[in-house]
This record gives sequence, structure tokens and C-alpha cells, in this order.
Amino acid sequence: MNLQDTDIAIIGAGLAGSTAAAMLGRGGYKVTLVDPSPTYRPEFKCEKLDGSQIELLARTGLSEAVLSQAASDDEVWVVRYGRLVDRRPSRRSGIMYADLVNAIRRQVPGHVKQLAAKANHIDIRGKRTEIDLSDGSSWRARLVVLATGLNPGLRSSVGIECKTLSRRHTLCIGFDIAPGSGKKFMFPALTYFPDSPEHRCAYLTLFPTPHGMRANLFAYWQPEDPRLQDWRHAPQSALDTLMPGLKKFAGDYVITGRVAIRPIDLIRVSQPARDGMVMVGDAYSTSCPAAGTGANKVLTDINLLASTYIPRWLEKNPISAMDVDAFYCDPAKLACEDYCYRKALRLREMTTSASIGNKCWRAARFAAQSAIGAMRPHLVSSKSKELSQFS
Repeated sequence: MNLQDTDIAIIGAGLAGSTAAAMLGRGGYKVTLVDPSPTYRPEFKCEKLDGSQIELLARTGLSEAVLSQAASDDEVWVVRYGRLVDRRPSRRSGIMYADLVNAIRRQVPGHVKQLAAKANHIDIRGKRTEIDLSDGSSWRARLVVLATGLNPGLRSSVGIECKTLSRRHTLCIGFDIAPGSGKKFMFPALTYFPDSPEHRCAYLTLFPTPHGMRANLFAYWQPEDPRLQDWRHAPQSALDTLMPGLKKFAGDYVITGRVAIRPIDLIRVSQPARDGMVMVGDAYSTSCPAAGTGANKVLTDINLLASTYIPRWLEKNPISAMDVDAFYCDPAKLACEDYCYRKALRLREMTTSASIGNKCWRAARFAAQSAIGAMRPHLVSSKSKELSQFS
């Protein structure tokens, strides 16, 4: 069999794989990117980036290309207990996941080989790892970056198992929402919290994308929950029932297009260190979309790999499991993983628990946010007066 050689083979071209290919390709490395689809297809995943994620994206050198395809909201309205408690300044950018990934793919340099194929088998042997592809070709790589998301096939083929940290942790519902005929929404973006933990719903977020207003609802319902049937067959009625006070702020809205429903398990691989292979993004661990930390985890992984570890690894031969384990144990990666996991657990507890402590916490959060919201116009006015003295 004729084996073709590459320094780095990236398997999977979602957010993690495409970002890695763009960064490493710009660094002049010999890179091969493998994914069955030449263009990323629509998928219900990360649909907006917050300020911290935009800062991480800036470190990759790809933020300009991505943000030019996104829609920004400068302000988000926050509603708790049916009351508008704050109009908070915002640095978020809304962009559908496929648009995000394809914007990054367009930044992958031309010398990077992009193969429209599926990786069928990985064989770790000696100084190089061999990969058999569905197009009949075979490749040898000094390093394989496994960015295959939730697909367990290749991970299992090299004996890596995953541990479920929280089964059916979150249920995510995504849909497009439009204002009533001839009208427009009063808000640039909106975060609406339900009134009671009995709903087991974290929040609804409405935010602009280039395609219109997008809505993400995050709940802690099991797949057999009867409310899901309502969301599948009569989503408008389901939202009206869940959040009857929403119309006070959104008016006579209309849910348009297909409603996407996605359950999320929190998982993490165990003992993943292998010679010449590293796992990134969801292939290594998943995060809770309600906590909004998934892009933080992916971009932290890729920034560390492309800027620090891979340049160091390619200076030696071969790349050992001990080398790869140093990345998994990097303090910045461990801190990010721990933060994402703890935030996911805390949000679920705060949303669903009816304990006295959590009731007090929610009441304090409401009071604090209301106070900040009431003060914000005065703070902005005072700041404007200060700036005017120097203009």
C-alpha cells in the first residue's frame, strides 16, 4: 500500500479541527485536514460568542474573518420574575455554527491538504501513526489531532474510553423567532429567566444573527418529558405556556422554521494519552451549552496546542504519550475544564433546586441585578459628563 506522509493529520473539521488547521497552516507546518464534507453542514451547536470567547478567538488570528460574518448586539435586556431588571452592555456576536466553521475553513492556507473523506482506522505504531481513509488512501503522520466531536469510533479503536459525568444533563432547543407583521423587537437581545424552579428551565436567550433573531432555550428535562412533544408539534403554544410573560417584551412573536432539539451528556475521556495522538474539543470532553462555555474550552485547547505544544513536539521524534499528557495536564487547560464543569453543575442546581438556600440566592440575584440595572443609566450619564469635559 502506498502511504503518503504528513506532519500533522487533523481528523474532523468542526470548530476545533478547522481552527487548528488554519493556525498550524499559517505557521508553515505540513498539515492534512480530513473531513467527509467539503463544506460544513448546518448543525445545532454554538450559535453565539461572548466577550471572553471573542478574546480567545483573537489569539488565533481568525477573529476578523469570523466577526465579519456575525451580528453583534451592543445591549441585552435581562428579565427576571417578569420584570425588566437590566439593560446590560454586551459584546456578544451571533453566528450560526456552520457559518462559524465555514468562515474559519476559508482561512485555512492553500498548502494545507483538505481531503473530503472519512478516517476509517488509526494504527499507532513506531514514530508515525497510520490512518486509512474512506477514499482508499492511507497516510502516515507524526501527530494526529483527533477533533471528531462526539463520534466514538476512532476513539474506541485505539482503546480510549469515556466516562459519563452527568447523563442527560441539559436539553437544548433552538429556533428562529420573528416579530409580528410590520413590527420589530424592542430589544437588541433578550435573556428571559422563568419565574419558578418547577419549570426546570435555565433561561431563554434571544440574539441577532445575520439570518434574523435566533432563540436558544436551555432546560433540564428528560427525553420522555411530555413537554417535548409540544415543542415538536406546537412550539409556539409550548413557548407561550412556558413563558407567558414573554409577549410583554417580544410582542406577538412567531416561531419560524424547524425547531432543533438536542440532549447533552457531560462526558470526559479517561486515560487518553497515546503516542503521536492528541484529542481536542468534544472528542476529549463535552460542556453544557446553558453554561455557554463550549467555545472557551475548544479555543483554549487549540491556542495551547498550536502556539505551545505542537511546535515543541515537532522538534523531537517521536512524539510520546508522555509529551501528549503534558498538554492534558497543562494548568490552563485543567483550569478551563474545571471551570466549565463546575459552572454546568452550579447552573443546574440553581435552576432546579427549591431549597431555602437557592431561593435566597435567586432572590438576592434578582435584587442585585435590579439595583445595578436601576443605577446603570445614572452611571452612563455621569461617565458621559466626565468625558465631555475633555472633548
